[in-house]
Amino acid sequence: MSTAKPTAWRDLKPRLLSALVLVAVAGLAIGAGGWVYKALILAAMAGMAVEAATLFDLRVKSWRGCLYVLWAVGAWLAAATGRWDAFPAFCVTALVFGAPLCLIMCIVVLAGNALLWLRVGGIMPVLFVICVVVASDSCAYLTGRILGGPKLAPRISPGKTWSGSFGGLVGAVLFGVGLAVLSGQGGLMQAGLWAAALGVVAQAGDLAESGMKRSLGVKDSGTMLPGHGGLLDRFDGLVFAAPLAALVSLCVAPSVPFWAAGLQDIFAALAGHLPR
Repeated sequence: MSTAKPTAWRDLKPRLLSALVLVAVAGLAIGAGGWVYKALILAAMAGMAVEAATLFDLRVKSWRGCLYVLWAVGAWLAAATGRWDAFPAFCVTALVFGAPLCLIMCIVVLAGNALLWLRVGGIMPVLFVICVVVASDSCAYLTGRILGGPKLAPRISPGKTWSGSFGGLVGAVLFGVGLAVLSGQGGLMQAGLWAAALGVVAQAGDLAESGMKRSLGVKDSGTMLPGHGGLLDRFDGLVFAAPLAALVSLCVAPSVPFWAAGLQDIFAALAGHLPR
């Protein structure tokens, strides 16, 4: 076991403070639901679009930059008003901004609207995804700083270790099962499996965002969140995990939590027998 250097924890205080603010704001919005929650998702989607435009030298104050942000707003508006069939068009047509910005727009739109969709099923589906992703990220951070060890992807993200990745996966599973127990809706074994899947996808999203920043030669996507960088830095795992959870939710009846989905539900959905 290696002992973490004091400098390894220099960003812990700002990370904790900004995390507390995020938890408070998100918790109130998720609990309130309705347009309060939708407004939070709008702010996140618009903020990530602004960061993406800035990263690729598209000035937000220019007409193309404003249009790019409005693309995300339009996709949010389609889903927020129940036009779920309309928002994919904003992903496809974003190609006018170029392939890199189109890809990020697709990720932002799918993630934001997935979170809107999950909230239709109540508070627990949203909490499950967010808590599992946060647990994965936090446990990976702490385990990696304490244990250290071989690097997970040194060319992409030198700070990430295999021990941290494993610790994050364990944390995701434990929180997933714990939330399933608290919900009283059953599906504990499936909850553990889906929590693990969300944890893996969230870590993949983290690495993907790190790879993008490295290719662009930047450290953070923005400066909005002290200790975390920007919104894309903080939500890189969530934007990949939320669409997976929303997709799984399509395989079960509205009264069944997505984490209770089994193989039979997946196969039935693939066969064209969607419960919704």
